[in-house]
Amino acid sequence: MQELIVITNQLGDFMTNCYTVYNAVTRDAVLIDPACNARFLNNILVNEQLNCVAILLTHGHYDHIGALPELMELVGHKVPIYASAEEEDVLNDPRKNLSTMLSGQMVTVKPDILLQDDQEIELLDTKLRCFLVPGHTKGGMCYFFAENGKLFSGDTLFARSIGRSDFPTGDGIKLVKSIKEKLMTLPDETIVYPGHNERTTIGKERNANPFIQ
Repeated sequence: MQELIVITNQLGDFMTNCYTVYNAVTRDAVLIDPACNARFLNNILVNEQLNCVAILLTHGHYDHIGALPELMELVGHKVPIYASAEEEDVLNDPRKNLSTMLSGQMVTVKPDILLQDDQEIELLDTKLRCFLVPGHTKGGMCYFFAENGKLFSGDTLFARSIGRSDFPTGDGIKLVKSIKEKLMTLPDETIVYPGHNERTTIGKERNANPFIQ
């Protein structure tokens, strides 16, 4: 099993969790939801001597993508951006991705690789499963490193809570359905790395999350 190290940084006004996940042997890394402060994120890569091979987006909201334009310039080489195929229009619409509302800027992102539900890809020398979880946005996606028991849930599942569904393309019924049918099938010991606040486990949420009982 490949050892994966997770560096967590809470960034921006909304304290978004931006994750740097890397293979301890190869030093290859992926960034998940680069919220803001591109220079800070790039410095992590430089200081830890990491090679960024991918950027994974859980969804298209501005507080999860805001650093992308500057970060892509700072990294110095082409890094593919992965996102759900269902989220493409959210990423390309400043109203739907909330960039106009939250920053006064019109930010758009064009993913390089569009992912399908339950697609399995290989990154960091291990398998990564991609779950489509509509609800917070229509194309929300969670990333599950099964071999390492790590789930990156974005704004779908939180510790004792779930994501909002009152933003453009959101749907509360679909959100709960996604969590129950996709995420609650994972092992209890799965560590959940959410888009905001502290990490949790699938077992804890299965037993104590009031929104999915």
